[in-house]
Amino acid sequence: MASTPWSLSGALRGMFTRETITEDTWDDLETALITADFGPDITEAITDELRANVAKYNTTDPKDLRRMLREILEERLSKLDPTLKLSERPAVILVVGVNGVGKTTTIGKFAKFLRSFDRTVVVGAADTFRAAAVEQLATWAERAGAEIVRPQHEGQDPASVAFQTVEFAKTHGTEMVIIDTAGRLQTKGGLMDELTKIRRVIEKQAPVSEVLLVLDATTGQNGLAQADAFIKHAGVTGLVLTKLDGSAKGGFVLAVQERTGIPIKLVGQGEGINDLTGFTPHVFAQQLVG
Repeated sequence: MASTPWSLSGALRGMFTRETITEDTWDDLETALITADFGPDITEAITDELRANVAKYNTTDPKDLRRMLREILEERLSKLDPTLKLSERPAVILVVGVNGVGKTTTIGKFAKFLRSFDRTVVVGAADTFRAAAVEQLATWAERAGAEIVRPQHEGQDPASVAFQTVEFAKTHGTEMVIIDTAGRLQTKGGLMDELTKIRRVIEKQAPVSEVLLVLDATTGQNGLAQADAFIKHAGVTGLVLTKLDGSAKGGFVLAVQERTGIPIKLVGQGEGINDLTGFTPHVFAQQLVG
């Protein structure tokens, strides 16, 4: 029989059903938070705050500890505003991130998410560096009920594809524009220069409403290091976490917000086209702690 995958909520459930808070509780809590990818600094800060609260309220009841942990996580997760800023028409969203994080599938899911609010959507295939990217994006756009603007010829300049996409939206009255961008070029510097050019070209026609960086939650801190150049140079306004299945890596959600100072705006928790949702700190804290 297959073993049940580890989850933070499962580990905490066992801890919080004990009769009293002991030193073992604290050791197990620290281990669980580290395993869930909170990182040592945040784990220590949360544990210290919990110890202080337990002493302040003079409690030995693990149920109190659970409630306090939920409140601390919710408060920390809520420090940044997860609201998508999409009031412009058209609202132009640039999607950036290294290859392999699920950027193209995320765009398809995001298009579907916007369509579920009855918004009209066009997707721009400006990742002309990867041959399969355009076809893959077209498949997802079709499934989402979105239009797509493809390169008109092989090797077309990505900025001109982005320009044509915004032009299409303005001509057809399309409300939302999602631009796919390359995750890799020969040099990182070249990639950032290209993103700057795409942005400059778009802004001749319309403001850029959001720059969303896609991160793979399963790669945790390593994935964040890979994406550092985007955070430094691409003017990222929000994060999208993919592959956040269960709560095994849930701590990364808080760690990435605190390390970057950029809010998480969308989370993907499955493979289906409807498995991308807006990020709600209160709900997420409850899911983590159980």
